[in-house]
Amino acid sequence: MDPGRDLEFAEFVDGRFTALQRFGYLLTGEWHLAEDLVQTSLTKVWFHRNSLRSGNALESYTRTVMVNTSTQWWRRKWKGETPTEYLPEPAAPSEYGVVDDRDLLLRALATLPRRTRATLVLRYFEDLPEAEIAQIMGCSVGTVKSNVSRGLAKLREHHLVAAVSSPAQKEG
Repeated sequence: MDPGRDLEFAEFVDGRFTALQRFGYLLTGEWHLAEDLVQTSLTKVWFHRNSLRSGNALESYTRTVMVNTSTQWWRRKWKGETPTEYLPEPAAPSEYGVVDDRDLLLRALATLPRRTRATLVLRYFEDLPEAEIAQIMGCSVGTVKSNVSRGLAKLREHHLVAAVSSPAQKEG
């Protein structure tokens, strides 16, 4: 064991835990699952920390482990019970439009397939370039572009065009 690598890992966890937890929340849609996902992923990364050469590799590898672990959990999840979309009583109108928009976006993200959701989270919430997303997801840049396109189209069906811009609009 290399004490320097252990210290580097501890500093990485201290410095990036909140960002990783936010990323986990966007992948899972639930804070308690996000915390479990981060802890489980960091445990997996711990065993491979000595083979990672830089802090950037540690960050990228951690995100890859989080995406893969989230996907594994979702595949194992029992789907025998389906929650209803509407409650029996109507909700009171909210005075917090921004919170409502964020909630609408998170609910729409939850309807997307896991890999498409992960791709959109990496692209728009983590602001990563397509090449890095492809590396994290273990796919080609073309697959990333397809996932982004399909995901944005689905979000537009939920009338979230204003909340999520297309890549061309983002750059221009």
